[in-house]
Amino acid sequence: MGMTRSSLTGSSLTGSPLTLAEKILAKKAGKDKISAGEIVQAKVDVAMSHENGRMVKLSFERIGVEKVWAPEKIVIIFDHRVPAESERTAIGQKELREFVKAQGIKNFYDINVGVCHQVLVEEGFSRPGILLVGTDSHTTTAGALGAFATGIGATEMAAVWATGELWLRVPETLKIVVNGKLPRGVYAKDVILNIIGRIGADGADYKAIEYSGDTISSMSIASRMVISNLSMEAGAKVAFVIPDSITEDYVKTRAKGPYEMISPDPYATYLSEHTFDVSDLEPQLACPHQVDNVKPVTEVEGTKINQAVIGSCTNGRLEDLQEAARVLKGRKVHPEVRLLVVPASWKIFKEALSEGIIETLVDAGAVLVNAGCGPCLGAHQGCLAPGEVAVTSTNRNFQGRMGSAEAFLYLASPATVAASAIEGKLADPRKYLEA
Repeated sequence: MGMTRSSLTGSSLTGSPLTLAEKILAKKAGKDKISAGEIVQAKVDVAMSHENGRMVKLSFERIGVEKVWAPEKIVIIFDHRVPAESERTAIGQKELREFVKAQGIKNFYDINVGVCHQVLVEEGFSRPGILLVGTDSHTTTAGALGAFATGIGATEMAAVWATGELWLRVPETLKIVVNGKLPRGVYAKDVILNIIGRIGADGADYKAIEYSGDTISSMSIASRMVISNLSMEAGAKVAFVIPDSITEDYVKTRAKGPYEMISPDPYATYLSEHTFDVSDLEPQLACPHQVDNVKPVTEVEGTKINQAVIGSCTNGRLEDLQEAARVLKGRKVHPEVRLLVVPASWKIFKEALSEGIIETLVDAGAVLVNAGCGPCLGAHQGCLAPGEVAVTSTNRNFQGRMGSAEAFLYLASPATVAASAIEGKLADPRKYLEA
């Protein structure tokens, strides 16, 4: 598809100042006036499903429409249970392979590509100013590139497959400004865990979040994806990093379709505004069993662990593996700890392989898991036994998330996970990193 670009940074469509969420939904609904709380019928640009596309397929077939509305706008990515761990999963994947072929859906990614949210960004589907929906709650990840990206259910997606449209309630918006240079050993994961700990797991329920400030603007796309991904754990409907030159530099070479560098209007109306200074932030951990149960590492270090996981759609990108390798280089994983490493995509795996990162991690004692959702999903890879404790760079620490409901999960940055894997207990990564 051809790529076009335009800028919408001046006055709003309606004459009154609009947030980024309001601007995008107004365009997608073809409306001159729009306001938070209004329900609109919006045109979808990208519709993504993973293996749960089988449920969408069944609902779509009940609607009775023979052909999907726009096969080029539908993306199917296998990532949750890959390779298939059971006959049931294999049957579902087989049905979807047959469906995408029959429907002419070319944007199909089988078991050897990566996690859906990473693939959407890598392959150029996630882009500024579009409406992107996915049958996965962490679809908010694509908001790192300025897309209105949100998770929806299977029956809703079936309607999108049939019509290309979806009704949405225009969300109110929280403005979150993050300033300050990140201290050594502190990363995007620590920033967003701290924010969730402050505003709460319900602090952004069905709200949009706009992130800005010098901390955010200095972040890589990979780090911005961490922010948008985990915002869902505060209930966010969508989580934007306002598009800038870093966004456009990333998108312009890979965009699969048009995009618009849309920014919120000055003086737009926000539900609330929050400012964070991270200059003195220390590594953070979300403690069992809620993502907003956040504490600094100095309050929980020393807790014995059995398993450590680095990766997933939250923290499985190249920079994450690099930081883990910095900590682990020349060191060994504690003999009583199982360290799993899960790249977010095979493209990232190959980059890490060529840079010697994979060798460093494996030499330290890590077990490499194929790119996918396995350990984070907790269905078939790296499950925990009752009473076991894991520290992980994934996005959820609910009871039963990674196997037994009697296990205990801590969420942290890849560096903190790596340090903990070395010591066999929750540990501060700063001692392993050069100043």
